[in-house]
Amino acid sequence: MNRSTHHVVPNAKGGWSVQKGGSRRASRHFATKKAAEAYGRQVSFNQKTVLVIHRKDGTSDDQD
Repeated sequence: MNRSTHHVVPNAKGGWSVQKGGSRRASRHFATKKAAEAYGRQVSFNQKTVLVIHRKDGTSDDQD
């Protein structure tokens, strides 16, 4: 079974973004990683997806 995902990723223009897996556009942008994670957890819970949190270099940090 393939589960849908949401990702907390660094934004090229600074800050952090939350985006759905496979999407090119971010759902929302944040100044801090902590704020992006909080929003990502809420969206992921509501949509029953897996949240993948990335490091500043783009590699996967954590998965909820």
